[in-house]
Amino acid sequence: MFSRQWIVTSLLVLAGTALCVRLGIWQLDRLEQRLSFNSHVEAMWAAEPVILNSGNILGDLTTMEYRGVRVSGHYDFENQVALRNRYFQNQFGYHLLTPLLLIDGSAVLIDRGWIPADGNEKPADWRKYDLSGPVTIKGQIRLGDDKPDLGGVPDPTLAPEESGLDFWNIVNLERIQHQVPYILLPVFIQPDVDSQDINPPIPYQPKIELTDGPHFGYAIQWFIFAAILALGYPFYLRYTLGRLA
Repeated sequence: MFSRQWIVTSLLVLAGTALCVRLGIWQLDRLEQRLSFNSHVEAMWAAEPVILNSGNILGDLTTMEYRGVRVSGHYDFENQVALRNRYFQNQFGYHLLTPLLLIDGSAVLIDRGWIPADGNEKPADWRKYDLSGPVTIKGQIRLGDDKPDLGGVPDPTLAPEESGLDFWNIVNLERIQHQVPYILLPVFIQPDVDSQDINPPIPYQPKIELTDGPHFGYAIQWFIFAAILALGYPFYLRYTLGRLA
């Protein structure tokens, strides 16, 4: 019973049980995060749109992701950038990010949407999508990212001769701020999608499914595995010792 083999086996069973319990708790934490996200999105969708004509508004914009917004201003096409690796109907291209200048001199970045990669290899090519005069945009507030998703490619650092990047992998507002001559708001805007709009730039918004996801089911599975180890091992031990007696 107290041989080295049984001690090691028992320790492995205890470790496996603890690991399964921890993974079950982790899935319950993921479920709580999912439910909190769902509640936030539903609250933002139900709220009145934010009127964003300057950077001076009541409330913290970074807590309003997915809330509707309406903003007016003039586009600054000289300082627009593009997001790589974006697709529309399986066609490769970019998303065009253009600063919208507000009345107080600040700006907010607008994800104007998809443009094809063909014929748009450099910023000068994007000027065919310029709009003259003031514009009013209706859309939703989004947060930027400071690092790519798992497995994604980070944006390169600037070479000594570079003052900014034209192509980006993520909407890194903090870094983009360094290459524009005005204050950028800490969020960007994705305009509302019109299914009839087939002329680039074509606006994009993510499809969000407000479900609980698989986390509760996964948690139950891990707890079952823990129970099998914790309760089954003593029976196995008793059976084995009985045969050896």
